[in-house]
Amino acid sequence: MKHDVYIALGSNIGDRASFLEKAIALLEKQSEIQLVRRSSIYETEPVGYVDQQSFLNMVVHIQTTKSAKELLDVTQSIEQYCGRERDVRWGPRTIDLDILLFDEDNLMLEDLIIPHPRMWERAFVIVPLMEIHPNLYAKQLDQTIKEIYEDLPDKEGVRVWNPQITVRKSDHIEN
Repeated sequence: MKHDVYIALGSNIGDRASFLEKAIALLEKQSEIQLVRRSSIYETEPVGYVDQQSFLNMVVHIQTTKSAKELLDVTQSIEQYCGRERDVRWGPRTIDLDILLFDEDNLMLEDLIIPHPRMWERAFVIVPLMEIHPNLYAKQLDQTIKEIYEDLPDKEGVRVWNPQITVRKSDHIEN
């Protein structure tokens, strides 16, 4: 069974755009993962630990036959391959991949919570997600992503850095 999954990517160390592209390429190398759509790249100020460089952020929509736990293992191995270090909570990173949504599942494992627990309040997640799928329904909030976006207080701080959207032939989503 194919699962619809949305993953947030972020980088603020080194060649940030290259780390985003490398992470996407590594996802696509997985035989059980198919990239459906990717957002533009946005530049944002850091959240939480603010004494660091700005981030480049984006969201990708994939389809996979992997379980959520198997996908977490893949995303963490990509982070490790790209040199991610976890010295400071919300600190600088070469790459960060967060599973936001996995179908309409609600999961609470020791190392994975779906939907991502802070995604609804983070403009750097909602803005790119709204770009690729504004009508996606968040049953947890009984709202579409577009409705959540409209209520975000800090979306002006999420600036388009690279507006190009790559849509795959397999893309079947209608906005």
